[in-house]
Amino acid sequence: MHKSRLWKHASEANLSRRASLSLALGGAVACAGLGGGAARASTEPAALSLVMFEKDGCIWCRRWLEEIGPIYPKTEAGRTAPLRRLDIHDPLPDGLSLERPAVFTPTFVLTRDGVETGRIEGYGGEAFFWGLLEQMLTEATR
Repeated sequence: MHKSRLWKHASEANLSRRASLSLALGGAVACAGLGGGAARASTEPAALSLVMFEKDGCIWCRRWLEEIGPIYPKTEAGRTAPLRRLDIHDPLPDGLSLERPAVFTPTFVLTRDGVETGRIEGYGGEAFFWGLLEQMLTEATR
């Protein structure tokens, strides 16, 4: 999606968009088969996760952790794409493939089975985050 449309989308986001995200993703969570199990058959949906790249002293990371962190795992988005926090300076763990390196903190990378499907660079507040995340999750669950 073109970045200008994403920015417009983010600027229009509000609390009701979170509610629509919950409704839109409800079916995806029910179908995602996110339970444990070492092996998955090829017919099962891919596992999504949200990787947060952060670093010590990042005030925007701290702000996200204060504003979004406590509620994220309780949302449909958080259940659909559980959060995984990584230090931006550490080597990438095995099984994680990015389109390009994370440069800014925070950077949020949506992955499907460890492969990047979308990215949010920076944190400009709740509306910005939820709006862009909703867009990425909608595209990833199509």
